[in-house]
Amino acid sequence: MKLVITNTTVHTGDEIIENGVIIIENGTIISVQSEIPNDIETIDLKGKHIAAGFIDIQINGGEKLYFSQNPTEETIQDIYDASLKYGTTHVLPCLISSSHEIILQGIEAVRSYMKKHNNGVFGMHLEGPFLNPLKRGAHSIDQVRKPTNEELKEIIRYGKDVIKVITIAPECFTEEQLNMLIESGIVISIGHSTVTHKEAQVYFSKGIKLVTHLFNAMTQFGHREPGLVGAVFENENVYAPIILDGAHCDYAAAKIAYQLKKEKFFLISDATFLGRKVSNFNWDNFDAHLDNGFYRNEDGNLAGATISMLEAVQNAYTHLNVSADEAIKMATLRVANAIGMENKLGKIKAGFPASFVKFNKDLSEIETLNFSKSTTTIS
Repeated sequence: MKLVITNTTVHTGDEIIENGVIIIENGTIISVQSEIPNDIETIDLKGKHIAAGFIDIQINGGEKLYFSQNPTEETIQDIYDASLKYGTTHVLPCLISSSHEIILQGIEAVRSYMKKHNNGVFGMHLEGPFLNPLKRGAHSIDQVRKPTNEELKEIIRYGKDVIKVITIAPECFTEEQLNMLIESGIVISIGHSTVTHKEAQVYFSKGIKLVTHLFNAMTQFGHREPGLVGAVFENENVYAPIILDGAHCDYAAAKIAYQLKKEKFFLISDATFLGRKVSNFNWDNFDAHLDNGFYRNEDGNLAGATISMLEAVQNAYTHLNVSADEAIKMATLRVANAIGMENKLGKIKAGFPASFVKFNKDLSEIETLNFSKSTTTIS
């Protein structure tokens, strides 16, 4: 069945087309043009703007379930359904540092879910367990560990078609182990790490081009030791994702990062749960409670995020003083570029998924238009 979207300003990711026409068939974009074809069902957006749906490559839970606690298809569905309410049409459920058995269970749950559902769940993010305990953040000290060749080989063998991103502290790896991971083709992100500026540049020279939640759980910028943050700023090939909620990263620091990184700057949610419907959460050594809109643990430290990608985009527009088109790119095209999926996601282009966000010019109203699922509205 063909559909035509008309009377809209199309933000393709490459350009902005006034009075654009998008033709869709079977959940896929067929073409973007200026003429309206005859005898096809038309959807009139009444002058609103349209862009590709948001991509979240680091989300831990939906409205009620947490993936690392319940690495099941039910949790994945909760994450996907909740994300759709906030403009996000493509997600990587994130599994934090866990036992080897739970990691394999999470991989299998995502693989099984993807076989059954042709939707926006396109893999998973494995954050840990091979992190530096000195920068473990909310990850359990009982689960953070150095890799062994045997465990790493099994995770790669079992998960390389499912794990799209893996966060590691590379200083915890032998050269053999790091090369093994690089050769697997999984996108490596440096995070929860104590690497120095000089060490980070060595890892970046090996082809690693991503870090996990810039500024958080990493060595900071100093005038005598620029740290991992400084290495990210210096290296033009490295992508810098930000949790743009004003707590994990001050808006002024985010603005500086954007000015330095430009097209390598993008947004993530790192949400513990979406919608702020879970007010208290206790699991293993992890505890979180809502405190003025943020999750904090009993020590008062941040315990994961509450922000959605929709809120992150709105915050980018408001606090980074960028255009609506630029804010949208931080949640679409730039994300796809960072994980090597720019030919599949993040644009309105022939062959790409017919998953969109409709919005007004100041981004105060955003609606998900997902033509493989029901339409959901959020303001």
